[in-house]
Amino acid sequence: MSRLKVTQVRSKIGAKRNQQETLRTLGLKRINDVVVKEDRPEIRGMIATVTHLVTFEEVE
Repeated sequence: MSRLKVTQVRSKIGAKRNQQETLRTLGLKRINDVVVKEDRPEIRGMIATVTHLVTFEEVE
C-alpha cells in the first residue's frame, strides 16, 4: 500500500476550528512539520479538509 507524505505549509491561525483539529489529528503541529501516513480514504478526506494549509505527495 502506498503512503502519503503530508507537510504543513501554512499556519492554522485564522482557520476554522474543525480545520485546526484536523491538522492535530494528522499529527501536524507547526509549519514545515512532516508526517507520513498510509494512503486510505480517511486520510485523503482529512487532507481534502485542509488542502489550503498542507501539501502532500505519494512516497513508497
